[in-house]
Amino acid sequence: MVLPRRVTRKVRIARLFYGTTWRFWSGIIFRCTGPRKVETYLGVYGPLSLLILLSIWAGGLIVGFGLIHWAYAAAFSPGNSATGLAVSLYYSGTTFFTLGLGDVTPHTMVGRFLSVVESGLGFGFLALIISYLPVLNQSFGSRETSISMLDARAGSPPTATEMLMRHGHKRGSDDLRKLLLNWERWAAELLESHLSYPVLGYFRSQHENQSWLSALTAVLDISALLISCDEEDCRNQAGLTFAMARHTVVDLAIVFNLPPTVPAQDRITPEELAILKDSLIHEGSPDETIDTGAGFEKKLGELRDMYEPYVHSLSYYFCLPLPPWARRHERKDNWEVSAWQQVNMKKERKGRHF
Repeated sequence: MVLPRRVTRKVRIARLFYGTTWRFWSGIIFRCTGPRKVETYLGVYGPLSLLILLSIWAGGLIVGFGLIHWAYAAAFSPGNSATGLAVSLYYSGTTFFTLGLGDVTPHTMVGRFLSVVESGLGFGFLALIISYLPVLNQSFGSRETSISMLDARAGSPPTATEMLMRHGHKRGSDDLRKLLLNWERWAAELLESHLSYPVLGYFRSQHENQSWLSALTAVLDISALLISCDEEDCRNQAGLTFAMARHTVVDLAIVFNLPPTVPAQDRITPEELAILKDSLIHEGSPDETIDTGAGFEKKLGELRDMYEPYVHSLSYYFCLPLPPWARRHERKDNWEVSAWQQVNMKKERKGRHF
């Protein structure tokens, strides 16, 4: 909470807590049927884990001070016959939360000094929580706002091909360049917020086909695509965005101790590669001499090797699916569908069945 930079020591309560509980929590998702139930189940973990972690920190401080009080027998008045560990822990808890009941009081200088120190830590702990939670909420809201805005610009889930095709109008290159500039800043903000508060990585988006990882991967895909084809209008900005986004995925993989992994199946199929080339020639740029030959495929493969092993590791760990390179089946964007439409479609299907 307090340090301005990431803690580098090996033994860390928060890291041990999340490394243990998340693997247990995500390991039983096979009991859930349907993507919506799975997403709901996984979405509970982020807020719940934060509350449990805060409770562990508070409980650890209370138990620690309670053991010190018990060792010095300093938490009891001379006339109090109860001098056990339970009473010491009770006194430590009332002191930490500054209740001031007065039924158990210290009678030595050591006990009084420890009581003052513990009550001060209790005030500081509560103050940190009060200031900590709004910062988390602000960082989460800022992250999700940009992800929601990407829905109309790259589809649901976002894909490089959709992003390219939807910017194929007359001034599409300028709009695409501005979009990449905004996402360069978004990637930098994501890196700083998730390095400072790794718990944000476990907070999931509102829709099951949206996530911070899928958005970041789609931005890396479109940047690699524009760099590989030497598209003049967006090449420089694509290079800057690719560098920042790649920096983000690599550092996040290091923070969560996730080594890069090479998947058994390639993310891009030959059919999707053909769609990409066609989009580059006819939609992405008016320049018909754009190179989409063997040199393009080689350069694209080299760029993909720089980030795909890391996004695959993050995808497997967080149980977040990666977006395809091209839309594999026709579906409406999130902004085009409402819950009422889904209910009506289910009723229509049931009526046709009967």
